[in-house]
Amino acid sequence: MPIIKAVKGILPDIDSTVFIADNATIVGQVTIGAGSSVWFNAIIRGDVNTITIGERTNIQDAAMIHCTYQKASTSIGNDVSIGHLAIVHGCTIKDHVLIGMRALVMDHAVVEPYCIIAAGALVLENTICESGYIYAGSPAKKIKEISDEQRKLLDKLPENYQLYTTWF
Repeated sequence: MPIIKAVKGILPDIDSTVFIADNATIVGQVTIGAGSSVWFNAIIRGDVNTITIGERTNIQDAAMIHCTYQKASTSIGNDVSIGHLAIVHGCTIKDHVLIGMRALVMDHAVVEPYCIIAAGALVLENTICESGYIYAGSPAKKIKEISDEQRKLLDKLPENYQLYTTWF
């Protein structure tokens, strides 16, 4: 059974269509929209601030979503893919974004629509990642524009993850 707990009397608000893996943890001030998925060992900890996750967004295995006490909430849009072992902390992720495996996005960063944050990238605090680009490295820098094929991938990944949920 997943761990879904109230913090200070506030229970997560999770749409009934959300897939939650058996060992995922979701606590506190968390809202998750329709058709989203939270995969194995993922942690979404809304204990010190709010976390909002849109529709058809997938939080993949061992990803961690958190925020900063009284300073930085976390907002994740629709049709977002948060890769395995990624950390998304106190930032804003807009629609149609891929956060790669082991990437880290820090407080007050904004990742605009149709961005790819490469695997292992470190997006520093207050960084604005411009729509339509790939960011990579540590610290993350704009590398190049996303291709038409990559834009299609950003649209297709959430559909793939909705399919995967039906296997469970």
